[in-house]
Amino acid sequence: MAGSQLEKRPKNAVDPHEEPSAEWGWHGRFPRGREIGGWISAIAMFLMAFIGNHVAETERLWLLGIGIALVAALVGHRVRQRTSWRR
Repeated sequence: MAGSQLEKRPKNAVDPHEEPSAEWGWHGRFPRGREIGGWISAIAMFLMAFIGNHVAETERLWLLGIGIALVAALVGHRVRQRTSWRR
């Protein structure tokens, strides 16, 4: 009966023997915070591109490019996260 002895751990469970700090405090990841930080950064890039004292258009193009790349990465991550069970 090996199957009955196995316990199913939650996905993000941390073993205190592997990570001693799990016993005395919060230990884990902050995926929602990464997503929120990414959106705030993308919005900041767009705001800096249009509200700023740019002498040339090079700065504006870099800010827009980085902002678009951030949005594409965030949307791509959300799509992969929602459809990961289909793979």
